[in-house]
Amino acid sequence: MPGTGRTAAALAATAATLLVATACGTSSGSSGGAIKIGASLPLSGPVADASKPAYAGYKLWLSQLNDDGGLLGRKVELKVLDDGFDQNTVVSNYNRLISQERSDLLLGTFSSKLNLPASAVAERNKMLYVEPSGGAEEIFTRGYDYLFFAQPSTSLDLPKQFVQYIKSLPADERPKTAAYPTQDDPNTDVTIDVFRKELTKLGVKSVYSEKYSPDTVNFDSIASSIARAKPDLIVHGAVSSDGAGLVKALQKQGFSPDLMFQTNSPSLTQSYPKAIGEKNTEGIFTTAAWSPKADYPGNAEFVKAYTAANGSAPTDDAANAYTAGQVLEAAVKGVGSLDQDKLADWLHKNTVQTIVGPLKWDKRGVPDGDMLLAQWQNGKFEFVAPEAQRTVDTVINPKPGWS
Repeated sequence: MPGTGRTAAALAATAATLLVATACGTSSGSSGGAIKIGASLPLSGPVADASKPAYAGYKLWLSQLNDDGGLLGRKVELKVLDDGFDQNTVVSNYNRLISQERSDLLLGTFSSKLNLPASAVAERNKMLYVEPSGGAEEIFTRGYDYLFFAQPSTSLDLPKQFVQYIKSLPADERPKTAAYPTQDDPNTDVTIDVFRKELTKLGVKSVYSEKYSPDTVNFDSIASSIARAKPDLIVHGAVSSDGAGLVKALQKQGFSPDLMFQTNSPSLTQSYPKAIGEKNTEGIFTTAAWSPKADYPGNAEFVKAYTAANGSAPTDDAANAYTAGQVLEAAVKGVGSLDQDKLADWLHKNTVQTIVGPLKWDKRGVPDGDMLLAQWQNGKFEFVAPEAQRTVDTVINPKPGWS
């Protein structure tokens, strides 16, 4: 949990907060009867390339909502504060959004690291908290009543599809050794631990397992250690740009594994191939909560509208944020008021149709669904499992080659 001191990053993020809030056009005292929604995002700092599409997803949802009449016959305004990926700042931001800005509703931030303390602020104030990302098991073990996750599944289930793929391979084609580098984050910690346990059961021996700080930018020593260990498989717990950082460091070492899986980073479909080189993405696996080709109601329209508004196709993070907005909207319309207890109770009892599919939650706020296994093939981000969501017929298994 965050300490009491303010870091330099936190102070810088606070300054940026004022600019972001003003840009949203929702400064206090100007609501004019509008419903206020508050959120915080790391729009600066090490994960900004992932959170900015999430912000765009929120804004698209808001625009469409207001075009359709808003909520409860009132216009809806969104104030987003920048937390700079700092836990102290995200706590300060949500306290401010609740106590000073008098937000009527809340939407979550990015990553488990931030959603862990942010959701505690919402719970303490008995306010509904719908988070677009942050699937660490730790978040959902605190007995919270107002917390809901807007993805199909959490970090515990994230390894499922890839482990099933490894299990489907003939025994002599399975990797024999694996390396597990991971950013120190509540989400990746849980996911990599599950990966290690499940793959060990299949006879995959761990030859490297280390955590690195979220502010790590030089991955040369990590890549060097991995190259010396010569794993058949690398399972990397990446959060954002660190995924590309490790790949580029491995390129310098001239080492590539037979198989590579990274969380989060490969789904940044605009920045990831540019960062490592499109040819170097070939065969890399990841998981995603959403597919642009899924035939769920409203999904095709979301892809078209987002692309038109932003000049690029939506990422997984953009879709997750849009989905969180859909969940919040459904609850308010279902209840017909802003009563936080009734909103939480309604979500616990109902299924919401979203662009990631139907979402239904247990008492912890955890949805019952499956993540998708994705792989870069021929410069395209394709989906290979489960079968109903496939965009290609086969999984390719080239040795990733760095050029």
